[in-house]
Amino acid sequence: MSTTAVETQAAGKRAAALADRILEGAELLASFAEGLTDAEWATQVTATDRRTVGVIVSHVANMYPIEIGAVQAIAGGNAVKDVTWDAVAQINADHAAENSGVTKSDAIQLLRKNAADAADAVRGMTDEQLDTAAPFSLSYGAPVTAQFVIEDHPLRHAWHHLFRIKNTLGR
Repeated sequence: MSTTAVETQAAGKRAAALADRILEGAELLASFAEGLTDAEWATQVTATDRRTVGVIVSHVANMYPIEIGAVQAIAGGNAVKDVTWDAVAQINADHAAENSGVTKSDAIQLLRKNAADAADAVRGMTDEQLDTAAPFSLSYGAPVTAQFVIEDHPLRHAWHHLFRIKNTLGR
């Protein structure tokens, strides 16, 4: 095998591992959500985050395309300056208002679809793209790598909210 083929195979392994972890988190959240009662689905997550469990599951699904957009920008060497915590709060509030009655079936279906799309986008990335760093406004302008953004956003997001939902429901 040539050096280029070995390098390509190695790049594919790292991107594939990240993609697999995105899918793993999304599937854990989806599988857990499938077993929820209607009352649990409608439970408010915390006193400070008044969104319901259902809205949170839908929120995770909704964020994958936005998160992957940021990843792709960083991977291309482009600073992401317009994604602020205030903007995220507004996206979350708008999403919650528009999706207050989201069904379990619709949210889980979108979660799986958008996670698969996100994983496919990550799976296609090279090591060079994963290692590219650029300023990222959610990291206070620090030049972070595309891999960091993947791990901190589309990969971690489902795990983060699953933990919070389980705590809320006492599971």
